[in-house]
Amino acid sequence: MLTDYHLHLRPDEPETAASDYFTQENADRYLEAADEAGIEELGVSEHIHRFTEALEIWDHPFWRENATDDMGEYVEFARSAGLRAGIEMDWVAGREDRIANVLDRHDLDYVVGSVHFVRDKAVDHDVYDVWDEITDPDKVWALYFETFAEGISTRLYDICAHPDLVKVWGEGRPAPRRDPRFHYEPLVQAIADSGIAVEVSTAGYRKPVGELYPANAFAEMCLDAGAAFALSSDAHAPEHVGYEYERAVQTMEGWGVSEICVFEGRERRMVPLG
Repeated sequence: MLTDYHLHLRPDEPETAASDYFTQENADRYLEAADEAGIEELGVSEHIHRFTEALEIWDHPFWRENATDDMGEYVEFARSAGLRAGIEMDWVAGREDRIANVLDRHDLDYVVGSVHFVRDKAVDHDVYDVWDEITDPDKVWALYFETFAEGISTRLYDICAHPDLVKVWGEGRPAPRRDPRFHYEPLVQAIADSGIAVEVSTAGYRKPVGELYPANAFAEMCLDAGAAFALSSDAHAPEHVGYEYERAVQTMEGWGVSEICVFEGRERRMVPLG
């Protein structure tokens, strides 16, 4: 089986209205693309910062700019459109109870956990760029992976999204001097302790880094820790659905992965990959 649980029905730009993209016609475009790619399980996981409830969690300027939609209406729409209903819920340090309160209100199939911001700076957004504040790459990498490990340790999430997102800029940002495996260790340990699924995301192929999330060394450490894997494209348009999946599946098989996770009602089961 092939899955794609991490996708977005609307572009990232704040001026894009939910009413224009949360439609059956738009959902059908994604479903048709999934069918063409041989994907049997398709789920949507919009960013939490697009919903008004996000401001109960964090009052960051970027979130205030984007938090306009009703999360309950979104979940209801996803189910009616024939999609698994998920959410991409950022980890925000110190907000565990607030995150849990928001998640508990909604009937979700899975929760995708991610880290885009460390403290109040972003690892993948040049307007709030963490690299403008911290120039030492080892400090940036350590802060990112330690922050993500803290979030995963809460067990609020079902999928650990694009786990090494900090590399997104590729050669556009300095590489750490230390072996990346040193930085991976806290997050891998949290993955092992929590039992969360690790996302294999082809989105990295579309980014400046030009490679899969996670890196081979990260995946190997996760395998040694007994981790399970989920497969997604992080699509923001129908043409991204199943992007470079043949390449990703070959890579996963090379790691020795033969099964992937599927989700329903926040319950996980394993199915053969392929």
